[in-house]
Amino acid sequence: MPRPEHYLVGIDIGTSKVGVLIGHRDETGGVEVVGKGLAPHRGTRRGNVVNVEATVDALKQASEEAEVMAGVEISRAYVGVAGSDIRCVNSRGMVSVTRRDNEIGYSDIQRVLDAAQSVALPSDREILHAIAQEFLVDEQEGIAEPLGMLGGRLEVLVHLVTGQVARTKTLLTCVNRAGIEVVEMVFEPLATAEAVLTPDEKELGVLLLEVGAGTSEYSLFDGGAVQHSGVLPMGASHFTNDLAQVLRTPVAEAEAIKVRQGCCLASMVGDDEGISVQTVAGGPSRVVPKRDICAILQPRAEELLSLVRDDLGKCGWEEAPRGGLVLTGGGAQLEGLLELGEGIFNCTVRYGLPQGLGGLVDVIRSPIWCTASGLLLYGHAAEASQRQKASRGGFSVRNVVGSLKGMFADLL
Repeated sequence: MPRPEHYLVGIDIGTSKVGVLIGHRDETGGVEVVGKGLAPHRGTRRGNVVNVEATVDALKQASEEAEVMAGVEISRAYVGVAGSDIRCVNSRGMVSVTRRDNEIGYSDIQRVLDAAQSVALPSDREILHAIAQEFLVDEQEGIAEPLGMLGGRLEVLVHLVTGQVARTKTLLTCVNRAGIEVVEMVFEPLATAEAVLTPDEKELGVLLLEVGAGTSEYSLFDGGAVQHSGVLPMGASHFTNDLAQVLRTPVAEAEAIKVRQGCCLASMVGDDEGISVQTVAGGPSRVVPKRDICAILQPRAEELLSLVRDDLGKCGWEEAPRGGLVLTGGGAQLEGLLELGEGIFNCTVRYGLPQGLGGLVDVIRSPIWCTASGLLLYGHAAEASQRQKASRGGFSVRNVVGSLKGMFADLL
């Protein structure tokens, strides 16, 4: 059996499925996908665990499938986290440079990062990530690495991602009970961005929207860093439930209609198209015009996209992202959502697919694998950064500077 330390594992625990990817570090410094596992999941609601046993069972099933394919036993993994309890806010920290010659050192950078994280949080919340957006030295803006610069005052702008401690501990417990050590829990849009966004898009300004089954997460990148993030308690399952209630059909039938023939933009539907719909309790099927199906789906899709747009506007981001909108997640595959997004955001829209990986790329070329793929790339970059830090005795401030590792140490 190959040694596990040569492998990376990403686990995406969604509302409707658990996806596991195993990646192998190749000789060129890249990552090759060598195993994948997918299992249905009914243990969460709106991204939060509501049934521990169901979640543990799904984790074991998906992990075992990936292990068989890769021929390696999973021991540790990067795990995606997203739920309706996630909150994001930007913060600012400022310190005076301590050295007499005013040269900024590692201690100054760490102090200013700590100052930016000194925000008042309720006792039941924890900082998951604190991501440096930019530094300022004596009011000079746009600095990515202030180490070695001269100045009397150092400031930093950071993006804080927070979550409820109890819910995060519950998710951690589920993964541990499945026999897997959690290296780090990663807010899913940050991981997904590693797999679907290019550096040019992040620099220019791009919005990433991941439509899951129970929730939808989004992050706005600009100037190479994340500027705003949010989570909506609305996802693909809401489209399905709308169809089931209005058409009075079983949820499974509504899901099949949505996936195979659903459309959320009336201009893309012909007047003479019809869909056979089963009724509840085994009643006779009936033909429903596809335009009526669209009339059910389109308002929900417009609501979802408009909520994201309005939230960005409240935070001062009223202009269309110059790099466009990137849609990922299983729910993003609904026909017409791309075109509807173009109209609501007044920008180009594309589907995000995993990139930057080798190996079994054909079998994971789908929006449902974006987060797990991103977790592999996130972990690969994080561990490469740690090796670099160890070799030079410092750290890279453009990486995540705050995480739940302290909490993990208390629990394990």
